[in-house]
Amino acid sequence: MAKGAKQDSGKKEEAVRVEGTVLEALPNAVFRVELENGHKIQAHISGKMRMHFIKILPGDKVVVELSLYDLTRGRIVYRSKDGKGYGEQS
Repeated sequence: MAKGAKQDSGKKEEAVRVEGTVLEALPNAVFRVELENGHKIQAHISGKMRMHFIKILPGDKVVVELSLYDLTRGRIVYRSKDGKGYGEQS
């Protein structure tokens, strides 16, 4: 390996993707989201969504990535268009 090169283990932190509905907006781009199974969590917007100025409002259907280490916090990675679920056809 070359000097100064980082070795990548090839593993990325495993995350669970779950669909939910945004209940309310909290300060600092944090949202309260109710998951399909009824649990309520806090989720922040992913960097790509923030970069592309994707707005999230209460009532939006979203996909949240949950860490296996803390199932009460998540990252919003997708906002469904027109209230359709993740991957649904029109």
